[in-house]
Amino acid sequence: MTAATMDLRSVTIDDSGLPAPTPEIEQERKVAIFDLLEDNSFRIPARDGKDIPPPPYDLDLCIRDRKLVFDLRGTAGQVAEFQLSLGPFRQAVKDYYQICDSYFDAVKKLPPSQIETIDMARRGIHNEGARILQERLEGKAEVDIDTARRLFTLICVLHWGG
Repeated sequence: MTAATMDLRSVTIDDSGLPAPTPEIEQERKVAIFDLLEDNSFRIPARDGKDIPPPPYDLDLCIRDRKLVFDLRGTAGQVAEFQLSLGPFRQAVKDYYQICDSYFDAVKKLPPSQIETIDMARRGIHNEGARILQERLEGKAEVDIDTARRLFTLICVLHWGG
């Protein structure tokens, strides 16, 4: 077992201007941030021939002008800011919410074997969202699959209000 990586020391979600999240959405956010801060890998490559200050970073995520904004700060101030189009995430987010609804309904009334099948589908969609995020971050940031999965959850949370 390897030691936990902690490139991100804090994560905030700027959801100002978005509708209040449901209790389920708020729980998803809290769990994703907790898990992300426990273990994450988030590296920013050198840009324009300039080295980037090393981690740890503080990450602020928000939606601005219909784009997902990553604002990263270090001890000396802003390290990087980049924006990603939300378009490539829309279908994965929609599918993820649909399967989560099915999962939460199933937990109330179906046997464990059927719940497990739905949960496997949910994880598959979640992995697809994480893969899309890793592709979209190429050249901007390097994240491992677990970090990408947790960040995808936060993207879903922001999509909920957007």
